[in-house]
Amino acid sequence: MKVVVLGAGNGGLAVAYEWARNGHEVAIYSQPDYADQISPIGDRGGITSEGVLTGFAEIATATTDIGEAMSGAELVFVVGPAYATSALAADAAPHLHAGMTVVVCPGSCLGSLAFKRAAGLDLYDETILVGETSTLPYAVRITGPAQIHIFHRFDTGLFAAAAPRSATPRLLETLRPVWPHTLEAASVFQTALQNGNPVIHPAVTLLNAALIDRTGGDFNFYEDGVTTSTGRLMEAVDAERIAIAETLGVTILSEPAIGVIQGYMTEENYTTGYSTAPGFLGIKAQSSLDNRYLTEDVGYSMVLFSDLARSLGVPTPVMDAVVQIASVVLARDFRAEAARTMQGLGLADLSREELGRY
Repeated sequence: MKVVVLGAGNGGLAVAYEWARNGHEVAIYSQPDYADQISPIGDRGGITSEGVLTGFAEIATATTDIGEAMSGAELVFVVGPAYATSALAADAAPHLHAGMTVVVCPGSCLGSLAFKRAAGLDLYDETILVGETSTLPYAVRITGPAQIHIFHRFDTGLFAAAAPRSATPRLLETLRPVWPHTLEAASVFQTALQNGNPVIHPAVTLLNAALIDRTGGDFNFYEDGVTTSTGRLMEAVDAERIAIAETLGVTILSEPAIGVIQGYMTEENYTTGYSTAPGFLGIKAQSSLDNRYLTEDVGYSMVLFSDLARSLGVPTPVMDAVVQIASVVLARDFRAEAARTMQGLGLADLSREELGRY
């Protein structure tokens, strides 16, 4: 297939690398502000990976020209933090056509619906198949120009769903040649709620805020940052996330349980399960508190989770407290910013039963 990856961050390079490595013609696009991440790929003709996936994969096109990237596209991956989804959708909108498949990877917080809204697509339209995955199937970091280190790549525990869910079987047919163990999610609410980043990242970040400020992130995020008290906060957030899913009629696994299934972790608990996890070893903390671990995982995902919870009548006092503390720490008001809400996604008027059927 002609595969296009929109986004040239850590995940974008990993997706481009693996799909190219599997014989697909891959183009990678970034907006002009990030040309410095794209140009080395074009200069070198591809991406080099080390770690659990090694070698060189040829990339056919690396460009900041969306028209050039999307020409002939059959499968489009939108790979990046939640705050990039709408901008990339607006870039891609003039180049979308019937029969194309778009995958927001990871969906983070109903990214497939955010893409549809920003691209001007009806939420129930299936002429362009839009779906999402529950997470990115890699722990990966860019280590140099056109070079990545993949710390972990998992084969199980990746869920995918289309929006609406009637198109999910077609989505799985497209993904499984490269990600063969992709699991069918009941709906995009399952993929959204199975995302564990809001459970892990804000708790570890906020309880290590002084250390991040003092050292610029010069410590290992999981090995050094997760302790018994950190684990208690993660577990409390996770309990609220699971309660939201249960009320909506969606089955999700606890964050440690999915971590073990995905091979990141060997222990199913909220403390040593993370601090000794093989898939997280050596991953450094972020250099600043103003990082996607708060701006995305609180400002987008946790704000949406708590908004969804309110519409379902589910109390989320711990999530609400995390949103408030993160807002104070970063001197902004994530709740007022309303970056990703039920209203913004066009879901505010749907009943619990209607949400469950989407």
